[in-house]
Amino acid sequence: MSIQIAGGCFCGSIRYAFEDGAYATANCHCTMCRRTSAAPFVPWIVVPKEHFRYTDGIPKVLNSSQHGTRYFCADCGTPLACENDSHADVIDITICSLDAPEVIIPEHEVYLDTRLPWSTATE
Repeated sequence: MSIQIAGGCFCGSIRYAFEDGAYATANCHCTMCRRTSAAPFVPWIVVPKEHFRYTDGIPKVLNSSQHGTRYFCADCGTPLACENDSHADVIDITICSLDAPEVIIPEHEVYLDTRLPWSTATE
């Protein structure tokens, strides 16, 4: 049996889990991530869809672009996940919605060209 990583929204209405593995991680500085999270960047972990499942609740859907869909809690507003047509076999999960976000360290910085000038990149 594989180890499960779990997470969910602030109010507990939505829970999810995925199989532990060696997944890509990044801090995204794109304008869409910044606007939908009201934060200077969003840390993501990229998980194959077949390893991910919602275990409680159903997230609200936001079609944030022609090719992107974001998922969040309709009750508390926590951003949870994002899917994009350009990588349809994976789902991006917000690291800070994990039960133990401190164990996942983002390895990359993406969209640095739109990074806020006062935000410090980790690379």
